[in-house]
Amino acid sequence: MNKRPAAVAATALALALTLAACSDSGDSADSTGTSAGSGTAVSHIHGLGLDPADQRLYVATHEGVYTPNTKGDPELVGDNKDDFMGFTVAGDKTFYASGHPVSGGNKGLIKSTDAGETWKAMSLSGESDFHALDFAHGTVYGYDATNGLVRTSTDGKSWKDGARLDALDIAVSPTDPGVVLATTADGVARSDDGGKTFGKGQEPVMAFLSWTAKDALYGIDTSGGLNRSADAGTTWKKVSTVPGGQPQALTAVGAEHVLAATQTGVFESKDGGKTFKKLMAVTSNGGH
Repeated sequence: MNKRPAAVAATALALALTLAACSDSGDSADSTGTSAGSGTAVSHIHGLGLDPADQRLYVATHEGVYTPNTKGDPELVGDNKDDFMGFTVAGDKTFYASGHPVSGGNKGLIKSTDAGETWKAMSLSGESDFHALDFAHGTVYGYDATNGLVRTSTDGKSWKDGARLDALDIAVSPTDPGVVLATTADGVARSDDGGKTFGKGQEPVMAFLSWTAKDALYGIDTSGGLNRSADAGTTWKKVSTVPGGQPQALTAVGAEHVLAATQTGVFESKDGGKTFKKLMAVTSNGGH
């Protein structure tokens, strides 16, 4: 139909640039030139989550996993300053992640059971780089950016390969393990068979998605506009614009509880995205 070709092209370019920025692992872990502790700056965020054990915020970045101190400054968790890409909280003190070691290469799937202090390699080490991870229905759903595959695992060790597509993020229905959504340059693509196949992307185009409650699917577009869908992505309503420009990550903790990272910080909303409070500041250079 050639509907808004210029707008679609611009959005596709923005998604491509976001993907390229997220996939750049050539810098050293100390790209900000700062050290852990007071005054630490983080340059690019790849994932967000709250530990259900204590509601503490964890932020996966290009330079390790951070948590804000009482002043809202980022503090490094443990001593790992690898590039963390895909990141998801699976339970009390239990996280899954992926990314790149400081020395280069791919981490495959890694797991922490002590809230990010230490990590254990689970599978695909040296092979896969999951840019998006979701844990739902006892299953790890991942988007493996090394080959553009949606993959699933029930034990974190053996994997089933699904569809191949160009995507930036995925989200799984909290009530139906077969429904998986993916953000593409054409819009949000839907799978009804657990990621084996996807339909064509449907507008609006989103950068990131998060889906925790059945009637509260959240999506954030490339300019930071936060949208909500009550019907699994069939229709969307814009709620607000998250402060800070281009988005870097999005996590819905609950139906009204949303975390979003942009170029200037990590923000929290407890009213469904109507208002936001800054939880942690980040550098504004965008980073990699």
